[in-house]
Amino acid sequence: MSMKVDKEAFYRRAKQLYAAWKEASGDWGKVDSIICAVGVDEDIVYSKSTALQSWLLGYELTDTITVFAEDSITFLASKKKIEFLRPLETNLDSSGTVPALKLLNRDKDDKDKKNFSKLLENIKGSKKGKTLGVFAKDKFPGPFMDLWRAALKEESFENVDLSSQFGYLMSPKEDSELSIIKKAAGLSSDIFSKYLKEQIMDIIDGDKKKSHSKLCKDIEDQIQNKDNKLLSGMDKNAIDMCYPPIIQSGGNYKLKFSVVSDKENIHFGAIVCSLGVRYKSYCSNIVRTMLVDPSQNVQDIYTYMISLEDLIISKLQDGVKLSDVYNAAMDNVKKEKPDIADKINKNFGFAMGIEFREAGLVIGPNCDVKAKKGMIFNINVGVTGISNKEAKDSKGKNIALFVGDTVEVKSGESGVILTPTKKKVKNIAIFLKDDDSEEEKENKDSNVDLDPTVFGRGKRSAVLDQKLRTDSTTEAKRKQHQRDLLEKMNAAALKRLQDGDNSKEKQKVRKAPVSYKTPGLLPKEGEVKELKIYVDKKYETIIMPIFGVPVPFHIATIKNISSSKEGDHTYLRINFFHPGANLFRDEPRYTNPEATFLKEVTYRSSNIKEPGELTAPSANLDTAFRLIKDIQKKYKAREAEEKEKADLVEQDTLIVSSGKSNPKLKDLYIRPNIVQKRLSGILEAHTNGFRYTSIRGDKVDIMYNNIKHALFQPCDGEMIILLHFHLKNPIMFGKKKQQDVQFYTEVGEITTDLGKHQHMHDRDDLAAEQAERELRHKLKQLFKGFCEKVESATKGALEFDSPFRELGFQGVPHRETVLLQPTSSCLVNLTSWPPFTCTLEDVELVHFERVQLSLKNFDMVFIFKDYNKKVAMVTSVPMTMLDHVKEWLNSCDIKYTEGIQSLNWTKIMKTIVDDPEGFFESGGWSFLDPESEGEGEDDDTDDEDDNFEMSEEEGSDYSDSEDDYSEDSNLSDEENYSEELDSDESSGKDWSDLEAEAAEDDKNRSEEDEGSSRRHKSSKHDRRDKHSSSSSSKSKHKSSHKSPEKKHKSSHDRDRDSKRKRERSGSSHHKSPKKSKR
Repeated sequence: MSMKVDKEAFYRRAKQLYAAWKEASGDWGKVDSIICAVGVDEDIVYSKSTALQSWLLGYELTDTITVFAEDSITFLASKKKIEFLRPLETNLDSSGTVPALKLLNRDKDDKDKKNFSKLLENIKGSKKGKTLGVFAKDKFPGPFMDLWRAALKEESFENVDLSSQFGYLMSPKEDSELSIIKKAAGLSSDIFSKYLKEQIMDIIDGDKKKSHSKLCKDIEDQIQNKDNKLLSGMDKNAIDMCYPPIIQSGGNYKLKFSVVSDKENIHFGAIVCSLGVRYKSYCSNIVRTMLVDPSQNVQDIYTYMISLEDLIISKLQDGVKLSDVYNAAMDNVKKEKPDIADKINKNFGFAMGIEFREAGLVIGPNCDVKAKKGMIFNINVGVTGISNKEAKDSKGKNIALFVGDTVEVKSGESGVILTPTKKKVKNIAIFLKDDDSEEEKENKDSNVDLDPTVFGRGKRSAVLDQKLRTDSTTEAKRKQHQRDLLEKMNAAALKRLQDGDNSKEKQKVRKAPVSYKTPGLLPKEGEVKELKIYVDKKYETIIMPIFGVPVPFHIATIKNISSSKEGDHTYLRINFFHPGANLFRDEPRYTNPEATFLKEVTYRSSNIKEPGELTAPSANLDTAFRLIKDIQKKYKAREAEEKEKADLVEQDTLIVSSGKSNPKLKDLYIRPNIVQKRLSGILEAHTNGFRYTSIRGDKVDIMYNNIKHALFQPCDGEMIILLHFHLKNPIMFGKKKQQDVQFYTEVGEITTDLGKHQHMHDRDDLAAEQAERELRHKLKQLFKGFCEKVESATKGALEFDSPFRELGFQGVPHRETVLLQPTSSCLVNLTSWPPFTCTLEDVELVHFERVQLSLKNFDMVFIFKDYNKKVAMVTSVPMTMLDHVKEWLNSCDIKYTEGIQSLNWTKIMKTIVDDPEGFFESGGWSFLDPESEGEGEDDDTDDEDDNFEMSEEEGSDYSDSEDDYSEDSNLSDEENYSEELDSDESSGKDWSDLEAEAAEDDKNRSEEDEGSSRRHKSSKHDRRDKHSSSSSSKSKHKSSHKSPEKKHKSSHDRDRDSKRKRERSGSSHHKSPKKSKR
């Protein structure tokens, strides 16, 4: 046989068995020998007999009898199985706890009578020989088992069931067993998150119909599919399901693992999913509930269930009674959520291992067994009978919630979840946006009742009508949402500014530098006494002779110094700081500004060397100039560094975890660089933060509580894969403050050798491409695994976010055009350096500048809630992305405005900060919003348009009384061109109908206005000149908005415009009147 038995594992575990038997506690002390008999039955998945075989031998051996006697262990099996067991004859137990091993070959000729008699002799010779330890529920069929049971019956032995004792004995897992279970649990998580969850979301998104049983069958097919990438790195022949997957929805819920999924279609409400993977005979399990449009009450209950599961896991520790864990959980339920106390499941899980469920190790009220380190539990919390009053149908009125994980018991600390798939509401809830479709349906229903004669010959183009109505509804809804946001934003901003005025932080006043605290510290050097310029390096002071007195000046008081030679003399000029010439304008440096200040001083010395002198007198000035420059340079560098560190927030000390299982990533580069040269290193997660160690030994520590955004950007469409941390408070490394720290590695050649001969079918190139694809996949898995481990270790305190590449758009935040990608909490570009990170929570509003049809690009300005913070700007965003960006901002509840000019934001923000009350009393940010003014005019115009569409007679009367018709209203009509065109064209009128109506209208007007024949042109001529007339109309509109009070139309022009308006149902001019006004 190709299988090999693990001798060391067998004797190590057999020693535990005999040690427990010799202790003789409980039922162990009642038995004289123990029997394990395994027959052949493919229907039996779990049994204590096969579990014992797997635990001792690593495999299941059918038609095999094992007798554990006091002085021997005897196996009766076929010849091949005996050969497999032959290596165990050499006893590896030096302590003598495990007795000798005996192997008996089956003899089918006499139906194993001799072998049975030998086994019975061993049983009778063990202790008293009367009582057998058996597994009462294990009754395998088959002739071999029947003969063995008959032989035992003849001897009339007493039987004692040891199922619970063996379950407790085998529950604590060794490291080798734990590694197998972790693989099984990891695969369970992957099957749910990477397949089942995606399938359910696809069904919901596509509004598809699929039965529970069909989806469960698909999951099993994924496990059986040997080419499945999820199974990579595992023995595919050793993978199986613990039980058939269970999918439940639509009000029919049974929170048990023995139920079978029905054939009903998935209901879009609460979808309970349970599945467990079995790997090399060891079980795992995961339970999740997917929620579709959950009510707030359902969300609250689900969130509480997650916290309750965390409580149970924290209580489940080595040495704790399982009943105590249950009671602690129920006490919390009665205190926090008493209304679900009678609806919660009867127990909170059970121990798992080779068998899926250990019946004697249940987290229930009556189980006083203590948990042991290394035990594996299936922790699950379920609530049934939750009434959902907001459900849209009867099936969603009654729902159940079920959450479960595979957990490892630890000593002195809470348990560890081995199935780390995210389970918060935001990760499992799906919110469907069907408001638009409902509104569209209402509009459609209301239009059915209208008289079709109003639309001429009746509506023919329903599809076009529906499309235009939907578009206008969506745009109107977005504008309304923006108006609501503007009101809320102005109110919140004013309140924030008023509250902020009362809590201004006091600025730190820097002390003026002092040269010498006491006169005794003044140097006693000869230069001082000789009234020469002396530079004291120790105290950074220059002692200068003034009026025959040596006077010390600290280097901080010197603004600049210059030296020049003119003729026979050298001049040294020193300028000092004084009121009105401050270097540090933000720092008050003068405690008494009314004192007398020295502005400058000039010294002159001769360049002529007198006879007998070694140097010219001016040498002292040259030396002083050089020394003062050196000290000034050092002082300024130190001051800059201190100023850099002044506002640094002190970070916690990193608690280094010494465990070898810390999440770790190797061969990463850091940005910005620690030193000038790029160095690789290792990023490791510890108890309260990350530590990056370069190959040179440099260390950078990042605390979890200082991370504002943790971002993981995969290598899809990029040449690097990276982890980026945007910090709450900057940290110092490389002698600079850094608020963004990034760790990355390259996934391909960033540069390509163009001189190299290349061919599309070159094997080397194809192999390189394949190698790069594999590297990308491997790196993505490594980084993703690292993120998941860190999230699990921090218990969700730190969560990694990933950019949505499909929502990205091009822009220039710094110096080059980059792809800006939104995440759930910010807008980022991480590939280029320096990075761009804009937190959406901090943004007050976004203003679009240079929005004109004639331009290809526009600019985005991010105004922050902290008005003292400089605005962020992204320039050169393609105009084609304007609607895309608007839709994204609207979905994030961020107010946006637009204009055609670039504004001076420094002056605007200063004006707001200086007088916030006045700014918001005058309308606040509405000055940026072209749609915040004149809303009443638009509404009136819309009503007029509706009247015009309803009746042709009213339209002609309206055009005759158009003397007071304003330019703004005319533009509003043109802006609503699409709606009017919809009413005419969709009613079925073609060009011939329109021409006939126009001709008839012209005829009527000629009778009313005699003597004005030049006002009546043919409809054909009007139609031919449509383009040119609309262009001239556009120019008129522009000029009229610049000076509307000075521009008046003649009655001839008004009548002609009114006629064209009826013929065309609007103008081709689409420019917003609000933009023109600005």
